[in-house]
Amino acid sequence: MGDTMVTGTYNTFADCDDLTTGLDMEDIQRERLNGDTDSNLDTDTLHSHTISRAELESIFAQHVFDMHNPVLYVPIRHHSPGCSHHLLQMIARYEPEIILIEGPEAGDALIPVLSDPNTVTPVSLYYTYEQGEERAAFYFPLLDYSPEYVAIGEAARLGIPAKFIDLNYRRRSVAQDESEAERSTAEPSTSYQDEHLLTGSSFMQALCHKLNCRSFDELWDRWFESGAADVDTFQYMQDVFVYCTLSRLCYTSSQLEQDETLSRERHMLHHIQAAQAQYNKVLLLTGGFHTYGLIQHKSNNHATLSVSVDDSTSANGSKTKRTPELREQIYPMVYTFQEADRLNGYASGMPYVAYYDQLWQNMQNGINHPASQTAIVTLSRLAKELRSEQEAVSTSDAIEAYSLFQGLAILRGRQEGGVYELLDSVTSCFIKGERTLVSDRPLDQLRILLTGDRIGEVAKNPFTVPIVEDFKRQAAACKLQLGTTGKHKKVLDLHTRPRHRQISRLLHMMEFLGTGLAVRQSGPDWISYTNINLMRETWTYSYSSYTEARLIEHSIHGGTLAIAATRRAEQEVAALSQHNSGATAEWLLRVLLMGLEQTATKLVEQTRQALRHDGSFLSLCRALTMLERIHEHRRLLGLREHDHALPELLQEAYHQAVAAIDTLQQVHPDDHSQIVQALKQLYMLSQAESGTFPPEPLYDRLSELLDQLKLVPALEGVSVAILSRSGYLPEHEMTERARAYMQGTPEQVKHTAAYLQGVFAAARDAFLYEPALLKSLNQLLSQLSHDDFVQMIPELRLAFTFFTSTEMQMIASQVASLYSISTAELEQPALDEALLQHTSALDQAIRKEMERWIL
Repeated sequence: MGDTMVTGTYNTFADCDDLTTGLDMEDIQRERLNGDTDSNLDTDTLHSHTISRAELESIFAQHVFDMHNPVLYVPIRHHSPGCSHHLLQMIARYEPEIILIEGPEAGDALIPVLSDPNTVTPVSLYYTYEQGEERAAFYFPLLDYSPEYVAIGEAARLGIPAKFIDLNYRRRSVAQDESEAERSTAEPSTSYQDEHLLTGSSFMQALCHKLNCRSFDELWDRWFESGAADVDTFQYMQDVFVYCTLSRLCYTSSQLEQDETLSRERHMLHHIQAAQAQYNKVLLLTGGFHTYGLIQHKSNNHATLSVSVDDSTSANGSKTKRTPELREQIYPMVYTFQEADRLNGYASGMPYVAYYDQLWQNMQNGINHPASQTAIVTLSRLAKELRSEQEAVSTSDAIEAYSLFQGLAILRGRQEGGVYELLDSVTSCFIKGERTLVSDRPLDQLRILLTGDRIGEVAKNPFTVPIVEDFKRQAAACKLQLGTTGKHKKVLDLHTRPRHRQISRLLHMMEFLGTGLAVRQSGPDWISYTNINLMRETWTYSYSSYTEARLIEHSIHGGTLAIAATRRAEQEVAALSQHNSGATAEWLLRVLLMGLEQTATKLVEQTRQALRHDGSFLSLCRALTMLERIHEHRRLLGLREHDHALPELLQEAYHQAVAAIDTLQQVHPDDHSQIVQALKQLYMLSQAESGTFPPEPLYDRLSELLDQLKLVPALEGVSVAILSRSGYLPEHEMTERARAYMQGTPEQVKHTAAYLQGVFAAARDAFLYEPALLKSLNQLLSQLSHDDFVQMIPELRLAFTFFTSTEMQMIASQVASLYSISTAELEQPALDEALLQHTSALDQAIRKEMERWIL
C-alpha cells in the first residue's frame, strides 16, 4: 500500500475527503437503522455511525498505533498473511512485555503446545461442552500465516508470555441477554473466528459493488494482501482499522449486544486491565472489528465484572432448580488445508489456503514481488498437472496466462496481481472455447492447487486424547495413510489375509463411531446379506480434523476405540426392547465385524434371554438368520471353533421360531411375504444333513396351522408345499387346493395368485412337473373378465419371480403345447402401442368411409 496503495484505494472515492460520504454512508446507515426492529436504539447512534475518516485516522494515531502507549492495539483479519507480516514489524518496534490474543481463555494451557517446534500447522484448538441435553463443539484453526499463530511463536522466541483473553464458547452462550434466550436460536457457529459481521456489513457490500469486486474476499485480497510487504506498517494498519471500523459502524449497539460482540469485548477489557497492572507494554491482537469497540469500552468505562451466582439459590434465599453440571474439554488437534479453506471448511478465514501459505513463505524469505512469484509457481504446477491428464495445455498457454495476470493487475490499479487475477488469467488462457463441465477442468484443478492438501501435526503433549492415540497406533499398524488429505483406497482380501481382516475390523469400528474416516465402496454386506460371493472389501478413506473431533467426542466413552465402540454398542442394545431378539442378534453380528469379541460374548447371553422373551415370529426368524450367518462365517468373524455357545444358541433360536408358528393365525398383510420366506428358511434348515434342526416340530406346527379356518392363502400355500414335500401330505394336495381356489367363489379366485406364491416359494417344481396344475391355471385365466385379469396380474407376476429363466422356458414350452404352437411364437414381441393406435384410427377411418358409400 504506502503512497501507492493509498492512491489506489482512496482515489476510488474521487474527490471526496470522507470515506463514508463517498459511499453515501449516511443513507446506508439510515436504511439500516430504519430496518432495525429494536425500539431501544441509542439517541447518538446515527451520529456515531457517520464518523468521518479523518476522525478515525486521529483515533488510530492517538489510541491504536502510538508506540508510547501502555497498550498497542493490532487490528487484524484472521488468517491474513499481510496482517501477520506487519504484526512482526510492530512486535519488533514496540518490544512488548506480554501479548494478549483474541482467543478462548481456556486455551491458555495449550499455548506451549502450539509454540512447540514439533507442532506443524495447520492445527486447531477443539473445544466441546456438555450441560444436560445441551452440547456444542467449536474450532480455532491456526495456520503458519495466522496472526494469532505468528504472535504465539514470537512470544515464545522472545521469552515473553502470550495469553488468550476472549470468552470461552460456553460462557459466550450463557452471556446471551434475556430476550435472546427466550427466542429459538440457531446452532452456534462451528468456528470461533466467524467474520460474518465484518464481511456482511452494508459498507463492505456497497464497496464491493462500487469497485466491481465479486466478493469481500476479492476486495480484501486487492487491498490488503498483494503488495502488502511493500507498504508502510503504519499506513497498512490504519487502513485495516478504518475499514473494519466502518463495517462495525453499520450495526447498532443492540445488534452487537445480541451477537455477544459487546459482552466479549467487556470480558477482553478485564484481561487488558489486569495485564496493564502487571506489565508496562501490552500488545493486544484482536480482529479489526473489535479494536474500535475496545477503545470505546475503555474510554466510557463500560466494563463490568461478571458475577458468578449459585443458581441453586434465588435472590430471596429460596432453592431453585440446579443447573446441570457443565463438562468442558479443549484439545489441540490436527487440521487440514481443505478444512481451513473458507470455501470448504468452517468459515474460519480466507479461502485458497495453499496460495496464501506460499505467499507467506515468499514474504518471509524476502522475495521481491512475492505474489508474482507465487503465481509463477502455481501456473507451472497447474500446467504440469493438466498435461499429466492429457489436457491440451502448452507452455505458451502458461506464459500467456502470466502475462495476462500482470496486465490485469495494472488494469485494476495494483502493484501485483493476486489470487483472483490468477483465476481470471487461467479462465481466459487455459479454457478453450465455451465453458462447460468438461472444459472447466483447468479451473477445477487450479482450485485444488490453491486449496492444498496438507495436514498438520501436533507435538506430543499432556493433553493428548488417549482414544486418538489408540487410533493412530492401530492406523500405523494397518499402514493407513494419514499424512495427507484426499481419498485413499484400500482393497482387503478377507478370506486369505489376517492383516486385511484386522484392517476391515478397524474401518468397521470407525464407521460405526461416525468418524467419517472410511466408506465401504464394495464387498460383502453381512447385515443385508448381499454380495456375499465377493471375496474382497473395497474401502476409501480420508483422515481429517473431523475424524479426530469425532474421536475426541467419543473419549467420554473410553480411552480406546474398542472400549468406546463397546460402550456405544451396549447403549444401542440397552435401548432395544427386551423382546426384540432379531435386533439383538443383528448387533451381535455388528460387533463381531468390528472385532469386539468380549462384547460379543456378553451379547450371546443377551440374545439368549431375548429369544426366551420374544413372541414375534418374524423377530425370532430374523435372529435365527443372523445367528446362522455368524455360524457359517465363524472363522472369518474370529470365533473359536471349539466354542459351543453359538451352536446351542442357534438351536434354541430354531425351536423358539418353530414354536411361534402358532401366532400366525392373524397376521398383517404387509408381513405375508416375509413370513413365507421365514417358513421356507425353517424348512431348509430342517433338511440340513447335520440333523441339528429336527423337522418333526416344524411339521407338527404347520399341520396345526393348516387346521385354521381362515388361514392366509400365501401361508396356506407354503405350508401345504412344505408338508407335501416332506411326506406329511399327499403330493396331489397342492394341486387340489389350487383348483379349489381357481374354481371357487369369486372371492377365492382373487386369492389364487397369493396361494401360488406360497406354493412356489417352497415347491416350485410342482408347477413344472404337474401338467394338471398348469391346465387349471390356464383355464382360470381364460375365463376371467378383463378387469379381474388386470387385477390379478401383479400377484401372478410376483408368484412367478420364484422361477429361474431356464424354468420359465420350460413353462413356456408347456403353455405352447396347450395351444399346439411353437415356443418361438410365444416369444414374438407384442405389438407396439403406437402401431395399435395407428391401425385403430385407420380402421375407424375406413369404417366411416364405407358408411359414407353405404357399403
